[in-house]
Amino acid sequence: MSHNRFLLLDAGATRPGRLPLPPAFAVKAGTADTEGRFSLLEVSLARDIPRHTHHVADECIYVLDGTLEVEFDDRVVHATAGMFVLLPHGIPHALRRASTPPPRLIQISSPGGWECYLEDLFEAASAVLTDGELDPVKLNPIAARHEIRYDEPTVA
Repeated sequence: MSHNRFLLLDAGATRPGRLPLPPAFAVKAGTADTEGRFSLLEVSLARDIPRHTHHVADECIYVLDGTLEVEFDDRVVHATAGMFVLLPHGIPHALRRASTPPPRLIQISSPGGWECYLEDLFEAASAVLTDGELDPVKLNPIAARHEIRYDEPTVA
């Protein structure tokens, strides 16, 4: 019953998951909390996120601090504190740090599952990196389980 799902978190508190996520990814409401409808995280974007497409989930971003560069389809916009971005499923996008310190944001994914994807990524650890950067070729096997696809570099 829905009234049994009331949730109140203290400042700085996060929801537990299958494994602990770094502090830059604070899960405030997980997929299990919302009966799968959405997941909500407070994120400090410490790494640029390569161009990718969510095939099922819509992604909502509300910028709390700093500047977030958003590549959406074939355009680039800068979202600053107080701005909101809706990234519908099926449209390629990338997220980049455009400020120091990195932007801090609220990220909502609907349906839920984003925190499960992050747990899988952090479980893989450095296996998804090349020269310290997220590598789309290495990300895609994990991302595919969550219906996400990263653009891979074309081979000349």
